[in-house]
Amino acid sequence: MKQPLAYVHPEAKIANNVVIEPFVTIDKNVEIGEGTWIGPNVVIMEGARIGKNCKIFPGAVISAVPQDLKFTGEQTTAEIGDNCLIREFVTINRGTKASYKTVIGNNTLLMAYVHIAHDCFVGNNCILANNATLAGHVVIEDYANIGGLAAVHQFVHIGPHTYITGGSLVRKDVPPFVKAAREPLSYVGINSIGLRRRNYSNEQIQQIQEIYRYLFLRGHNISQALDFIEKELPASKERDEILLFVRNSTRGIMRGYSNDKDSSVE
Repeated sequence: MKQPLAYVHPEAKIANNVVIEPFVTIDKNVEIGEGTWIGPNVVIMEGARIGKNCKIFPGAVISAVPQDLKFTGEQTTAEIGDNCLIREFVTINRGTKASYKTVIGNNTLLMAYVHIAHDCFVGNNCILANNATLAGHVVIEDYANIGGLAAVHQFVHIGPHTYITGGSLVRKDVPPFVKAAREPLSYVGINSIGLRRRNYSNEQIQQIQEIYRYLFLRGHNISQALDFIEKELPASKERDEILLFVRNSTRGIMRGYSNDKDSSVE
């Protein structure tokens, strides 16, 4: 259903039961799935691919061209999965020739004023709170929870089931299952509450805690800790996921826990 005060380009592909409120603008080369609601004053630009049963609130701008001076007008997309909730004034830029797309997974909540830059990949069931900002080429895996006003540096990789506190400056990679806080960003424990909500057993949670004790709390360097974890701790999906993440990190991982009084100064 389209209100008469909305503009929809005749080449846009809109499912029959999409609701489009007044003063919406939808450009060509746009696809919107069934059951999606587009609130007033939303702008959906060329290259948007929006899934089923999404809700996009007033003022959001989807698939604007990247804020990247290297962008030369190549055909790229901004892809949003099913059942996403995109609140007021969220901005999602489409990709560049680096990956040709920006992707938001299914069941993800982007609160008001979130910014997703070009070539970012945000997984399923993630939450980005108000004013969280991702620079280009950021990867956020499933079930990550990013606090309000957090700023994530370009090319950072954030693992699954992580919790990053509000106001954080995320300059380094954040490995799976952890809580991250303080300045500079540091390990402050594992995300045990989130893991229990997702039916991780006490045994799994205890093993994850033990892995991070060796990685962050026992005074080993990263190479020593990884070797010990692989040789001495029992194999599991979670252990191997952590090892693979840390070994593949290109920016390096965040700091371990510190009690230094001057730890707020990098």
